[in-house]
Amino acid sequence: MLLWGALSMNNFVEVYAIVEGPTEAKFIKEVLAPYLGTKHVFISGIIASKPGQKGGDIRFDRFKNDIGRQLKQRADIYVTQFVDFYGIHEWPEYAAICELVPHTAKAEKFCSTTLTAIQGHFPKHDAERRFIPYVCMHEFEALLFSDTTKLANHLGVDPEQTERIVKSCGEPECINNSSETAPSKRIKNLNARYGKTSTGITIAQAIGIDTMREQCPLFDAWLIKLENLTPLH
Repeated sequence: MLLWGALSMNNFVEVYAIVEGPTEAKFIKEVLAPYLGTKHVFISGIIASKPGQKGGDIRFDRFKNDIGRQLKQRADIYVTQFVDFYGIHEWPEYAAICELVPHTAKAEKFCSTTLTAIQGHFPKHDAERRFIPYVCMHEFEALLFSDTTKLANHLGVDPEQTERIVKSCGEPECINNSSETAPSKRIKNLNARYGKTSTGITIAQAIGIDTMREQCPLFDAWLIKLENLTPLH
């Protein structure tokens, strides 16, 4: 029995996710971690460190330091990141990334550029294998549009209003990036009392990860990578 337990523990992997703020950390802890735990992936959210900063200040230097710290501390863990494309201030090749269409090309270029940059900064820590970049297009709230009926019910509005937003953009991850039309701004316009860390997490729990994966291909692709990780020794 003890041997079986020892062997089974070897099938688990640990992932530290560097996130921008408390909402993303809570989403990982309360929604994503229980889901991935059933697939032998233990994920923990770590807010990118900056004194007095609660989130929303997405700069590469802020994330780079925390990614590097985790890569250096333990050689047997993976590191990922969970950042919103909306709200980025400084990032490698950001201007060139913004010029790309569609949103999938932006995400692909963002992730490849980030991986290259992290490898360059931490060449001795196997970043190519151990770091899995991810960017949420265009914002965490896009995931909440995966089920427009449940979103509308929690906001107290007609489901036609949330459905109309998705139809106009094509899919949740296409909901765009301006200060007027980003996913959170659209939700706030429907219900000014919406709170990211409270209402947003409640809605995410009601929708569930499986529905988000069905409606958000980029999010699904990230989770596939995490699920396919193998233990590091």
